[in-house]
Amino acid sequence: MTAYLPLLQFQIHQQLLADCHYLGKLSLCHVFLNKNSTVPWFILVPETDATDFLDLPGSQRAQIMNECVQISRWIKQHYSISRINFGAIGNIVPQLHLHVIGRSINDACWPKPVWGNLDVHKDYSTDDIKLIRQQLVTDHELVIGDDPGC
Repeated sequence: MTAYLPLLQFQIHQQLLADCHYLGKLSLCHVFLNKNSTVPWFILVPETDATDFLDLPGSQRAQIMNECVQISRWIKQHYSISRINFGAIGNIVPQLHLHVIGRSINDACWPKPVWGNLDVHKDYSTDDIKLIRQQLVTDHELVIGDDPGC
């Protein structure tokens, strides 16, 4: 007789859940929006137990990069930005996640990095979050599902 173990449900780190709004999922990554609307700051969390981007198989790295490019292009289309900042830091949140941030020479902490320098905080309205989610569904086939923090 073969015993089958139930699959463990993928979980998002509590700090990401506290700092972000869940938008939905692309093919490999869950997409989050940082709660501070001062800059357009998206976080992509791939469904993997790897903690470093370089540890992923090449095909997964390529797909995740494609999803980051999709979000980057969406930010460029919908915001007046000068640059896209991209990073996978992981010093505070060990779970692999990638930051995709639209930056402008007029933003609150330009040219400094947003981490530790974004002193201004402005919340998104519920309508803003719904609009962003719907635009990503339409433009990039974002799948809306249950919030992984629930």
